This record gives sequence, structure tokens and C-alpha cells, in this order.
Amino acid sequence: MDLVETGMTQYKDEKRLWIYKAYTDRNDNLLCIAVVIASVLVIKTVMHHFELEQK
Repeated sequence: MDLVETGMTQYKDEKRLWIYKAYTDRNDNLLCIAVVIASVLVIKTVMHHFELEQK
């Protein structure tokens, strides 16, 4: 829940984005979730060892 509430966001387009956050107490840093915005927030995937795409 902390990841969703306090993570950084990077939008792929107007409906899809990633929410990500580094947790220093975890070995599988950086955690990320792939999200779809609809009438509710839908978490599609949870990833670890994530790397952001360069724009």
C-alpha cells in the first residue's frame, strides 16, 4: 500500500503508468507496479529489480 500511496509515477500514456519506489531495507530494490487508470485503480503487475525506460 505504501508503494501506491507514496511512490513516484511515470506515465506511459493517459491511462497506463508505473508507480515505483526504492526501499533501502530490501535487497530486490527498485519495486514497481504497472497500473491502469479506469473508474478504479487496477494494479496489473508487481515487479522487482525494475529499471525505468528512458523517454
